[in-house]
Amino acid sequence: MGSGYDDQSFLKNRYWILRHGKSIPNERGLIVSSLENGILEEYQLASDGVHQARLAGESFLKATKTFDFDLKNVRICYSPFSRTKHTAKVVASVLDIPFEGPQCKVMKDIRERFFGSSYELQSHDKYPDIWAMDEKDPFMQPEGGESVADVVTRLTRALAVMESEFEKCTVLVVSHGDPLQILQTIINAAMKHGTTPENDLISRIDAIRIPSVLSQHRKFALNTGELRRLV
Repeated sequence: MGSGYDDQSFLKNRYWILRHGKSIPNERGLIVSSLENGILEEYQLASDGVHQARLAGESFLKATKTFDFDLKNVRICYSPFSRTKHTAKVVASVLDIPFEGPQCKVMKDIRERFFGSSYELQSHDKYPDIWAMDEKDPFMQPEGGESVADVVTRLTRALAVMESEFEKCTVLVVSHGDPLQILQTIINAAMKHGTTPENDLISRIDAIRIPSVLSQHRKFALNTGELRRLV
């Protein structure tokens, strides 16, 4: 995908992504996707998830040497859900970055995808129903929930904020399974698409905001605690 800001004219920063560690909802097989429930402490990381977050932090620390970037230029952007906040906090501790300091930023727009009240606090077994609907029409919303296209809108907004606030930084985005696989989908397609007349982030993403692209997000699925280089 290229090495980041040094060879991608439409991005000022390098990006890495991290799905939160195994959470208490993961252990219990529950869908917790509303902001109201997601921020509750009872839905933070399970003990296995804390271990996964620590390992991810150690992997990211090794990457600073492999890819030659300075920890002073690292920014951690995380979803406000308790499981992502907990993950980001563990990673910041491993990196020796003050969690309450300027290098860590909570961002509402990278929160979990809301699957709708009919799925909320229901079994994980219902996920395949949603993903089948996504594949058929990524612009279709689960009842009361967010479509893939809805998530693209707020992820694009979040990226625009990161690109405006940071320059030549390495940004670690700590988020959730669906948002991160959707993020990979749009960035991958935007980079392959080539230039647009404006050649900026938003116009590139707008150009690939089509069903045949957005319906494929499951190809980029991550495990809990999985760290990946985005660009």
